[in-house]
Amino acid sequence: MAERWANRVGGVPRGLLRFLVLNMLAKKPMSGVEIVEVITKETGGRWIPSSGSVYPLLASLHSKGFTNELPSEEMGLKRYTLTAKGRALFEKQIAFGHKMLKKLEFLVPLLIGRFQSDPSDEKILAKTREPAQRVVKTLLDLRVERNHRLTEQDSIEIERILNDCADELEEIVQRIREKNRLRLVSADNKL
Repeated sequence: MAERWANRVGGVPRGLLRFLVLNMLAKKPMSGVEIVEVITKETGGRWIPSSGSVYPLLASLHSKGFTNELPSEEMGLKRYTLTAKGRALFEKQIAFGHKMLKKLEFLVPLLIGRFQSDPSDEKILAKTREPAQRVVKTLLDLRVERNHRLTEQDSIEIERILNDCADELEEIVQRIREKNRLRLVSADNKL
């Protein structure tokens, strides 16, 4: 029972693929293959949507008048673009998403670092929880303020700070991966 629940929870939220496809098609015409490639790249390979989910979705959007199929430039490659009706649907999706985020964003800091499945994570990462929660809460606060007082200079400074932080964290992850790789090579050499 718990395993069945974990499998269901571990999946992608219902409707997310449709939202992402609409979002991508609002920006430029795309094919199913291109959509899969973008999602795969953006998730670091953690989510590779199946053709059995992308193509039926594209067909459904097309049959309901939300997309137009563009003439094929390459053999067999169908690219789609949003119609006015599709853009209206996408705007509704955005509005719904904003309402949902507004209702749920108070939970985000709680979820950051509160629930580890491995007790050793708690010991190792305990001091990172509070700063991570502060960063997420501040980003949520910035999202609310963006329409009011956020300037271009503020945006540039936020980008610099986040890039510096990401660079430093990525260096730590790379260092850990290198240590693990060397440990595995050393263990293999002992065999």
